[in-house]
Amino acid sequence: MINHHPDDNLLTEYASGSLANALGIIVCAHLQNCPHCRQRVEHLNKLGAAILKQSATEPVKAETFDQLMARIRSQSPVADVDGAVKVQQTHVSYEKDPMLKRLPKVIAKLLPSDGKLKWQRASGSLKIARLRAGQQQYEISFQRISCGGKVVEHDHRGLEVTLVLHGSFSDEDGIYSEGDFLVRTPGEVHRPTATQNQDCLCISVVEAPVKVTGLFGKFLNPFLSFHPA
Repeated sequence: MINHHPDDNLLTEYASGSLANALGIIVCAHLQNCPHCRQRVEHLNKLGAAILKQSATEPVKAETFDQLMARIRSQSPVADVDGAVKVQQTHVSYEKDPMLKRLPKVIAKLLPSDGKLKWQRASGSLKIARLRAGQQQYEISFQRISCGGKVVEHDHRGLEVTLVLHGSFSDEDGIYSEGDFLVRTPGEVHRPTATQNQDCLCISVVEAPVKVTGLFGKFLNPFLSFHPA
């Protein structure tokens, strides 16, 4: 059961199409498994349509419409010779990983097509794999916490949005399971700990590197990197 959801501000930006690409990806992934939030977005879409219908119309130049249609066609799925739409196949290496073979579609599209997802060990219990989302403001990455593993206590230098994809973890504020959506802002300190019975996989969007607190912070923080892509 999903207990943590995006707030109304995030969903409104998503529904209006004004949300940054990386944040839109993680909200979309949450919506795939959350009927409650899908209903909220549907309501926002209807509200937006009603407001638009009541708005005064303005003439649009022909070249503006042509430019819009060109953009739509450039983003359409590629059709095969017989007219069938080509579907991007998931690499066989991801099918062997129980955490990666059942990702939300919008996230599965970010996996490297050659099957070579690069995991980097951040600590004894945490591995990170950065993804490319085609933007420069945010970094988007997987975090894989081994069962029972603890992530070093940290603060945030910027916004951090996290979606639990597999397993669960807890921190000082509660327990978070598959589908739960978390937002952390600067000043919120926590130490995620995975449950004892299975690994936990999350995807996070951050706008700045985290800030390790405690004794080792001054030694580790200069080496923490940030890679938007």
